[in-house]
Amino acid sequence: MAHRRRFGGGRGQPLARAVGLKGEDAPFVLDATAGVGTDAFVLATLGCTVTLIERLPEAVRALRRALAAAEIHADTSAITDRMTLLEGDAIELIGRWRSPPPDVIYLDPMYPHPKNKAANSKSMTVLQQLAGPDTDSDALLAAALTLATRRVVVKRPVKAPRVAGPEPSGSVQSTNTRYDLYGGALLAANQSDLP
Repeated sequence: MAHRRRFGGGRGQPLARAVGLKGEDAPFVLDATAGVGTDAFVLATLGCTVTLIERLPEAVRALRRALAAAEIHADTSAITDRMTLLEGDAIELIGRWRSPPPDVIYLDPMYPHPKNKAANSKSMTVLQQLAGPDTDSDALLAAALTLATRRVVVKRPVKAPRVAGPEPSGSVQSTNTRYDLYGGALLAANQSDLP
């Protein structure tokens, strides 16, 4: 993480562009699929306030340890001050969300299992074994569209199909990753359907 924090491309990197970081703007991001917290940490490093949601107890314990360790170091404590961890099912928590609503909801559902690909990192392999296959990313996307005020971002492998649901309004692509963007009129339409 230290290398990525120092040399990751700052606000010009694909993740930052996908979330919509411009100028001094630092949106409130809800990372509804925190996993090991890598992307949330990068966003907090770039100035965003980030709330992480994770439902796997093992991942939550690891995230709590990592955040506690980062809090005691002078060069990372200001970053972790912008991070809040919630344990639970993101669909349920989004359904009960009060205020303030997040500007951006970031989703990184479990990637489809690649065929004939190099092995994932150890942490990702363990996370995939604990989480099992992705079964609810379409429901999570639908919930996110009812809450985000600016956009919803869904991270996918570059050649993977999009999550079931509405067509993205755009995308940001890097070599191996695609960020599908849902915003504007799509958000307004989903939020106008609420009771």
